[in-house]
Amino acid sequence: MGITVAASTTISQGITISAPRVVTGTRDLGPGWVRFAGGVVMAVGPGQPPSHADVVLPSGVLAPGLVDAQVNGGFGVDLAGADDAGWTHLATRLPSTGVTSWVPTVITAPVPELVAGLRTFARVRPALESTPGAARVLGVHLEGPFLSERRRGAHRLELLTDPTQDAVDTLVEAGAGGALLYVTLAPERPGAMAAVKRFVAAGIRVAVGHSDANDDAVHAAADAGASLVTHLYNAQRPLHHRDAGFVGGALVEDRLTCGLIADSYHVAPAAIRIAFSCKRGRIMLVTDAVAALGMPPGRYVLAGEPAILTEGRPPHRPDGTVAGAAAPLDDCIGNAVAAGVPLPDAIAAATRIPADAMGRPELGRLAPGCAADAVWLDADPDRPIEHPLRARTTWIAGVPAPLNSRPPTSTS
Repeated sequence: MGITVAASTTISQGITISAPRVVTGTRDLGPGWVRFAGGVVMAVGPGQPPSHADVVLPSGVLAPGLVDAQVNGGFGVDLAGADDAGWTHLATRLPSTGVTSWVPTVITAPVPELVAGLRTFARVRPALESTPGAARVLGVHLEGPFLSERRRGAHRLELLTDPTQDAVDTLVEAGAGGALLYVTLAPERPGAMAAVKRFVAAGIRVAVGHSDANDDAVHAAADAGASLVTHLYNAQRPLHHRDAGFVGGALVEDRLTCGLIADSYHVAPAAIRIAFSCKRGRIMLVTDAVAALGMPPGRYVLAGEPAILTEGRPPHRPDGTVAGAAAPLDDCIGNAVAAGVPLPDAIAAATRIPADAMGRPELGRLAPGCAADAVWLDADPDRPIEHPLRARTTWIAGVPAPLNSRPPTSTS
């Protein structure tokens, strides 16, 4: 990997890493160092460490471990139908992309199936949390079924429904104990505002998305307690100069943190720059990854339905509808930088900002007392021009995670 490691390094006694550039999630230190011990960050600073460095990175950037708030699957696993081995496989492969914390996402299904999925997650979660080298799992995101028929994307039309009190109460009960982290819904659906308030009162975050609403509905959702937007621009009523639409409302609503898929397909470079300019500190990069992540072209599954990956395109349904994405999160950082976003801002959008949006301020930053999760981002020696930032080494709780081989270059 090109890392220089001191012969006396003992992980249990702590480890000091120096790098030519350290971006903490809040600051760009330039040359700097980080000290880990006991699974947490003990100290961080610019320049040379006060004592010897155990690990010396020769190039690239040391950043906090990446936080992906929208993962439908990856490495051949579709979470909607995954067994225990599938969950473990995905959680232990995500660190190869720099991801140290993630939010499993399940898309539209009948409410009883969503309840079963939440119970499966609650059952497998303890094993995931005790698996060495597994990315931290933060809780489930339900993307649907309370979405707009007009902006449904790859979600099945016949399964979309209104957020009735019974349906919401059922999901709240099944998601108790932190199993359900957030829900995406369309704010224009009948009962949506009451649903937002009910979820938020139960400690469950709400994202608005897959929506044909206008900007007034976006602001009303924020008034009711919504705090997130699911994949800004995609499956949303667009911005027009005489009609701000959903996108316009999301861009100017300061209470909402917006997910953004920077996979070089879902959002154009200029639109990426607009989002970061309008919502400084409120954009979080997400992958919206499906089973095709880290896999060669072929036929995969999203929520039990086909998702086909071909060269030059993101995963799609047989009718051509885009069905999630296949670019890893470290690629998304590089794509944002290529679009004109400063590197510290792009890193913050994949670390501190999603961590804060998910209510986990101990993650996504290199600061004393925070989790000792980090990633060395450097050029891919095989494709240095196309991919200037790739995860080379990932630490979880101060311990290097096995990289399990690098995913193939994204075809998205």
